[in-house]
Amino acid sequence: MVTVFNREQRSLFGEILDWMLTPLLLLWPVSLVLTWLVAQGIAGKPFDRALEYNVRAMAQLITIQHSHARFSLPRPARELLRADDSDTIYYQVLGTRGELLSGEKDIPPPPDTEFMEPDDVHIRDEVIKGFDVKVAYMWVDLPISGGKYALVQVAETLEKRSVLATEIVKGVMLPQFVILPLAVLLVWLALVQAIKPLNQLEERIRARMPDDLSPIDARAVPMEVTPLVESVNDLLLRLTDSIATQKRFLADAAHQLKTPLAGLRMQAEMAQREGASAEDLKHSLRQIGRASIRATHSVNQLLALARAESSGAAMPRTVCDLPELTMAVVRDCVPRALEKHIDLGYEGTEPGSPSCTILGNATLLKEMIRNLVDNAINYTPSSLEAPGIITARVLTDPFGRTLVLQVEDSGPGVPEAERELIFQPFYRALGTEVDGSGLGLPIVLEIAHQHQASVRLEETRPGHKPPGARFVLRFTALENDPPQS
Repeated sequence: MVTVFNREQRSLFGEILDWMLTPLLLLWPVSLVLTWLVAQGIAGKPFDRALEYNVRAMAQLITIQHSHARFSLPRPARELLRADDSDTIYYQVLGTRGELLSGEKDIPPPPDTEFMEPDDVHIRDEVIKGFDVKVAYMWVDLPISGGKYALVQVAETLEKRSVLATEIVKGVMLPQFVILPLAVLLVWLALVQAIKPLNQLEERIRARMPDDLSPIDARAVPMEVTPLVESVNDLLLRLTDSIATQKRFLADAAHQLKTPLAGLRMQAEMAQREGASAEDLKHSLRQIGRASIRATHSVNQLLALARAESSGAAMPRTVCDLPELTMAVVRDCVPRALEKHIDLGYEGTEPGSPSCTILGNATLLKEMIRNLVDNAINYTPSSLEAPGIITARVLTDPFGRTLVLQVEDSGPGVPEAERELIFQPFYRALGTEVDGSGLGLPIVLEIAHQHQASVRLEETRPGHKPPGARFVLRFTALENDPPQS
């Protein structure tokens, strides 16, 4: 398709105009040729009927005299045949023996292979004296013929036919020189009118306030533009969610950093007061260090939660070996567990076992497991005399295609009334003196939801003191595990 207009940037209006006008301009010469061919057929019909009439009239002038065919053309009729100013008319009359009775001897006879019924007029194309002619001829059955026929032929040149065909073509095509530009103008006006809804949509979008992210009304646009508007609405919805996430992150960061920063300022002021002893100064410095660690931890948790919430559908996913990721996190957390005299270990499915892989993001999954283990370390009481126990476990169910991750501890557990609240950002169980940001479990829940996993909290020793806690996450395992290297 060759476009009429050259553009560096594509225009929908121009594309539609090109596709409508180019075929129109290409079909116009084809229409001219077809009109000429049709005009030739139309123009020839009245002249063909005139030739047929002349042949039949001449056939009636053949008479029988003394058992021989005779032909006599009256002088007025002969003058009438010669009176045409545009075309030349030839005629020929042959007897039953092929002898020339009257007319031109140069008119070729009909083809021998052509079977003709007597008294039927037929027309053929011939060339006489270098001119194209139409020949009408008829075999005449005479009483003396004895099975032989006389032949009457009338030929006419094609000048009048060409002139009439040309006039017909002019009469048909000349108005098209006016109609064609008018059609182009009407097409252009129709396109301008048809594309107005797009211009109106553009004006409505431009007139919006910068903070207006409400969906566009898809009912006010043409049906063909509805999928585009719905896509824009989907983008606006995702943009609204993204902006809400950013605002929540800023609010959360301000809320979480306000307390440690205030503590840092207070401890700094106390260290600077007059009469402070060396012991007071050391205590203030220890408090400053503790507050800075808490602030750093809060910032890291906020960043982890923002990263988890913003991953969504764009999260890169690979085949992940869940036991391998869990064991790696446990190894990383062992030094911190030893500092608190906690027995931290792993049991269950070995890495590389069948049905132990899931499709997910390895970085987010490790962050999720690390938050579960850190939460257990933070809330599990432990001492040299009574060490706490934390166990990370991965179990497989090949028949149900389910992969279960468990992190259980011997801590105080979570009361029934608080089991839903602990997954809310910044919520911390009352009666604990554990430092934390209240973001670990919300991060776990967000990452689990992004991997289509369920999260459940249960007690490890119901009815005992302490009851302990077990976090259970259920994933859908891959049906066909890749070969392990």
